[in-house]
Amino acid sequence: MHGRPRRPSKAADAASIAKAERLRSLQADFLRSHQNQIYTREALETSSKLLQINPEAYTAWNYRKIAVNRLLESETDHDKIKSILDEELRVVENALWQNPKSYGAWHHRKWVISKGFSSLDHEFKLLNEFLKKDTRNFHGWNYRRFLAALKNATYEEELEYMTDKINKSISNYSAWHNRSVIKSKLLKQEAERHLSKEQTLAGEFELVDGAIFTDPDDQSAWFYHLWLLDETTQSDIPILTASWPPPGSNLTLAADGELGVYVSSPYKCFFPKQGDFPLLLHFNQPVEMISNSVVTVKCMALKNEDLVWRPLSTSNMEKAISWITYLSFPDEFLNNQNVYTVEVSLRHPLGVMCSETQYSSPAQFEFTLNFQSIDITGIKSESSIQMVNWEDDQFHKIGSTDELFTPFGFPFDQIRGGTSIPITSNWQRNSLENEITCFHCLSSSCKIGKLTLARLLMAHDVMVNGIHSKNQMTHSEEVLELLDELQRSDTPHTKHYKDQHSLVFLDQVTSNRDALTKHFWHHKSLARSNLEQNACLRLSKLSISQIGFFERLSWIQMLDLSHNELQNIEGLEVLQLLTCLNLSHNKLKSFTALDPLRLLKLLRVLDISNNEIGAHSIDTTRYLCCSPLSNGRGCEMNMEELANDKLHVVHSWELLLMFKDLPLIQLDMAGNPSYDEKCEMLLEKIIPSLKWLNGVSVN
Repeated sequence: MHGRPRRPSKAADAASIAKAERLRSLQADFLRSHQNQIYTREALETSSKLLQINPEAYTAWNYRKIAVNRLLESETDHDKIKSILDEELRVVENALWQNPKSYGAWHHRKWVISKGFSSLDHEFKLLNEFLKKDTRNFHGWNYRRFLAALKNATYEEELEYMTDKINKSISNYSAWHNRSVIKSKLLKQEAERHLSKEQTLAGEFELVDGAIFTDPDDQSAWFYHLWLLDETTQSDIPILTASWPPPGSNLTLAADGELGVYVSSPYKCFFPKQGDFPLLLHFNQPVEMISNSVVTVKCMALKNEDLVWRPLSTSNMEKAISWITYLSFPDEFLNNQNVYTVEVSLRHPLGVMCSETQYSSPAQFEFTLNFQSIDITGIKSESSIQMVNWEDDQFHKIGSTDELFTPFGFPFDQIRGGTSIPITSNWQRNSLENEITCFHCLSSSCKIGKLTLARLLMAHDVMVNGIHSKNQMTHSEEVLELLDELQRSDTPHTKHYKDQHSLVFLDQVTSNRDALTKHFWHHKSLARSNLEQNACLRLSKLSISQIGFFERLSWIQMLDLSHNELQNIEGLEVLQLLTCLNLSHNKLKSFTALDPLRLLKLLRVLDISNNEIGAHSIDTTRYLCCSPLSNGRGCEMNMEELANDKLHVVHSWELLLMFKDLPLIQLDMAGNPSYDEKCEMLLEKIIPSLKWLNGVSVN
């Protein structure tokens, strides 16, 4: 337990053998009484002796609950009732001295105390004895919270007790944890009254910093510091941070009976069904219960007033950071060459909830739709569709930022999104700045100090940039250097540092117009096409292992993430206009890691070649998604129609589930351990729109 190596057991001596025989005898007698529903005092004494030897006998504790309840049913005298319950407390106490971390014993004691006949003061005194024996016994601290609630003890009294324990031992992790629990309750009360966090958290940094600088190698205070940093920086309410279409954008729409809605300048793409125009909202934290009562969308041309919002997430949870709905427009509006404004506003609702806090930050924005009659006949004909080649010689650099962003007709800030600005206090900013100064002194000799300094610098940049709306991350270079040092000095946690490095890098790139432009290239072949968006965001060969901040790039249609270290692609689902995606030469290990792709309805070109799909025989994530053989997603597919002598469809249900609804015209999968001739045959059957598979034309 807790990292201790298991050692060979010693040969049983005579005393151990005798103890085992006595335990078996008591257990047999007890089970006989339990099965025959015998609840005499002799039977209770047998269970008491059994629990004193083995406090983990859960059935014995439940048996005693039944017996006590039967005894109490026939008793009305207060003293006799108290005597029965006192006996239970005696049995529990004996068991706890035998094993102070017995779950069953602590639960049974709570059950007895809840009857209301026992002295709480006596319980506090006894608990202090247990905590003196082991100050980090989390069962005891949990029991103390239970007693404090029964006694209606004030939070101030409990905080004073915990401060005393911490002053006696800064290694008391349970005291630090309990302090965070009490402080969280106080913060919740203040949030409900719309009060500042300063009153609750003032002085906490001074307390925890003293413990950290006293013994930097002790982890207890570090965990509390991490919790304190999160509470200091995070917003109490959800904030709308990005949207598609971006605020202030001006889009031109046209329609065709077969092709659906066609969006021209600045975004050139098709939506497969007429009127399926996506509206995407992205928040700074997961929210739930988005509905028409929360989000109001107004437009004269709008056909469907009752919009259906759904979470943009691969999980079955009804809580997500991004939410999407689709706007429909009548045919007469699509060709009338008029301009309409779409107004989106978030009310002050009772329905949007996040971490038990109501959404109370109103936000509104608008964008313009220019309906025009554009001749798009033949634009999507067979001759205009061509295979996408991802080789380096197919791209050339974009000349300037103006060449990339001028066609959009609105500032970069609006393209990257952002509709609400978090409000921070002087206390929050001053706290972070003081902590940064402190940890600059500590980070040179302490690995966790370097990591904490990196977290402080990132939090400070987010806070300051949110206030001043600047597109520059002041400390990003310093953070990247710290994470590079940690990768070299702390190899067991390299993966975590790489993920953080990737997030900081992507934050840096997506926050700045010039930095983002450096990664945009024109695709030579597609530049000659009338259909495809030829500006490609190339983030290849950058050792990216984690995706983040892509909500700022909701307008991206062509993305190259090849030759990186991605093991999952969570976060790509926000790119609802994405049509071409290159994920080749990464470390994707399973089809379930590709789940976000199923939410990209416009995806046409996909390259997942040379990954590790199928290299690992056991994929634990597969048990989180349903099989076509179940009543879940995919069960409507006719398995018999797909099966033949060479195809064993039952063994390829993950492949089926992944690709059966994707309207791909080009797919590259070669170089994965699981890919073979049978997969190729199955893909050709389940993707009828497929024209190229692994660079070869599909008949």
